[in-house]
Amino acid sequence: MEVKGTPVVTEMQVLPVAGYDSMLMTLSGAHAPWFTRNLVILKDSAGNTGVGEIHGGDYTSEALTSCIPLVVGQPIGRYRGILDSIHKGSKRAAEDDGEGIQTLDIRKLKFVVKAEWAIECALLDLLGQYLDLPMCELLGDGKQRDQVETLGYLFYVSDKEKAKLPYIDESGSADPWFRLRRQEMLTPELIVEQAQVLHEKYGFKNFKLKGGVLEGAEEMEAIKALKKAFPDSRMNIDPNGAWSLEEGIRLCKPMENILTYVEDPCGPESGYSSREVMAEFKNAVRLPVATNMIATDWRQFYHAAALKSVDIVLADPHFWGFGGSVRMAQILNDWGLTWGSHSNNHFDITLTAFAHVAAAAPGNPTALDTHWIWQDGQNLLRDTPQIVDGYLQVPKKPGMGVVIDMEKVMEANALYHKLPSHDRDDAVAMQYLIPGWKYDCKKPALVR
Repeated sequence: MEVKGTPVVTEMQVLPVAGYDSMLMTLSGAHAPWFTRNLVILKDSAGNTGVGEIHGGDYTSEALTSCIPLVVGQPIGRYRGILDSIHKGSKRAAEDDGEGIQTLDIRKLKFVVKAEWAIECALLDLLGQYLDLPMCELLGDGKQRDQVETLGYLFYVSDKEKAKLPYIDESGSADPWFRLRRQEMLTPELIVEQAQVLHEKYGFKNFKLKGGVLEGAEEMEAIKALKKAFPDSRMNIDPNGAWSLEEGIRLCKPMENILTYVEDPCGPESGYSSREVMAEFKNAVRLPVATNMIATDWRQFYHAAALKSVDIVLADPHFWGFGGSVRMAQILNDWGLTWGSHSNNHFDITLTAFAHVAAAAPGNPTALDTHWIWQDGQNLLRDTPQIVDGYLQVPKKPGMGVVIDMEKVMEANALYHKLPSHDRDDAVAMQYLIPGWKYDCKKPALVR
């Protein structure tokens, strides 16, 4: 009997998972001892398994679970139609005011990250396996490169001993980076040491410092120290819009020959949106500006582009979708602008997905962010892609090109169910450092 068409999805699992984190500092506070994610695992009638990973928390898990009737029973070749049916059947949550994350309100991140992109990833994984092609060949104009440049994502780290929370201790590890990443690092000297150890382990040639933690002038001293230690490297800073327009100009003008770009230097102020404020910043400072905060959907991008607010759009596939992120890369390349991708705490499934998306991005993307270096070792795959000489290697096998380790997945699922809360809240750990601490988008985390 002749069988026509692509295989059909026979099963869809939604598995919430959790992993361990360091006490990383950002404008929104301090990372908790754990982070959460949601996995989508699809099986098809050809016997293949496809995987996807997305933002954590019960809201996203419930959204994914509600999609199961729209996915199971559908041919994988209809993946665009499946996603369209999900979009047409969805509606905005009552508490989603459409503001997005231009003030880095972490509570709203779950509305910017779209759950269905984990389904898209898993479907593309299955389709690639059916067609005997790597996933990146199914995106945009196909594969553009075999490896993807990544940067060393540097963070200030607080003293976990002050928090009385169950942060993990890797002081006994044989790996110098694993030992260091759980320790306090709040000075320029220790930030430089962080970069040096990362360079030794992963070969990073470019670095980005997460700002919005100390006074801006102190953070710029760390950037100067980094540039002195790595004179040929590209240096970037991301204060998540913590600086006023006046402060951003004052801090960044002297850094025009030191910084490569600045990410989201300013936020909304005086009745003006971040897009308007950053357009004024660009008029005053001769530095490229990147964002993952003010252009997180196509309507926001239209206004950001019209105002010439940004030069680099960090189009995280979990915000834009896999096809959407590559479409953004194509548009930016045609316009003479630059594509990149932001990240959040993630497992190696997302690391793999980022490799494929970036492999399909045309032109000359900026070095990709990845939090993976802070989670490295907590593998959910049997064959995690490696970062070698600062480049993330793109799997060559069909689909995502990796094999999920279900034993590790179920361990991460068990940890998730043991946690007191599944939603990200960076204020909890901060209460141990500064009693009564409250988030303020215009006050760096440790400036109170």
